[in-house]
Amino acid sequence: MSGIAGGRAGASPDLPWRLRLWFPISETITGACLRRDGTVNRRLFSFLDLKSPPSDKPANGVTTSDTIVDTSRNLWFRRFLPTESATAAENLPVVVYFHGGGFVFRTADSKPFDDFCRRLSRDLPAVVVSVNYRLAPEHRCPSPYDDGFDVLKFIDENPPLNSDLSRCFIAGDSAGGNIAHHVAARAGAFKFRNLKIRGLISIQPYFGGEERTESENQLIGAPVVSVEGADWRWKAFLPEGSDRDHPASNPFGPKSGDMSGVKIPKCLVFIGGFDPMKDWQKKYCEGMKKNGKKMKMIEYPKAFHSFYIFPELPESRLCINEFRNFIYFG
Repeated sequence: MSGIAGGRAGASPDLPWRLRLWFPISETITGACLRRDGTVNRRLFSFLDLKSPPSDKPANGVTTSDTIVDTSRNLWFRRFLPTESATAAENLPVVVYFHGGGFVFRTADSKPFDDFCRRLSRDLPAVVVSVNYRLAPEHRCPSPYDDGFDVLKFIDENPPLNSDLSRCFIAGDSAGGNIAHHVAARAGAFKFRNLKIRGLISIQPYFGGEERTESENQLIGAPVVSVEGADWRWKAFLPEGSDRDHPASNPFGPKSGDMSGVKIPKCLVFIGGFDPMKDWQKKYCEGMKKNGKKMKMIEYPKAFHSFYIFPELPESRLCINEFRNFIYFG
């Protein structure tokens, strides 16, 4: 585990010039999409949310295809398959992946997550199943948890091409890391026919609570995530009338049940030193350990929230290397 990063109000990491230009534009548009009445201006966000279509022709060594699970709720997933493994008819581990976006934004075909899952599929290598779950505020908790669990049941009965379901890992970033945790907890109580879940991987998982942590108070002005924006998203996602100590957001908080008997596989969590949510992520890791779960935490002191989707950053490459080691070597 890496060292602990400090921070003061207004602290921010050193960024490449492209990101220094992009973040203010992105954050301004995203903030404008969050209306005061609790709704989202999806038309405005669509100008920011570039899409990648599926392709049976290899791009960066990976082919993709989309599979519909339930048309009534637009539940589908994108499968990523590295071409070298497909040519060799090799069966690979399966990574069921949940994208980030604060429960409110992005889809499985959003370009940043299509690019990231493509890198995962090629570099691990693995069959990646990226879930297109329902978004808040139109669909509140537990909608994405239901969607994720239903995709697990679907692929248990309909294995993706070249997949080894006996080596399945549930993973996600940001809000997707939260979803991955809750889906894994549900899956632990279900008897699958073919699927065996070997691990849980969360990149900067989106957790919170009513308490204000030191990192939330100190990392004002950090890229991508703000306390105010997170509060808006929790209000949009959690059941009506709930506060941030709801078990969905604070799984080891005062309103959560006993997790010691919940079957969850070994877990890998990534934390960034410039992420205002890092203290909640550390509380999550501590709660998992106290409840007898096998847990490994990796902290990158210079990383900000969503660092992993930028391949030019060294921490992004390190993250994928750790991903690979966890899947193949435990």
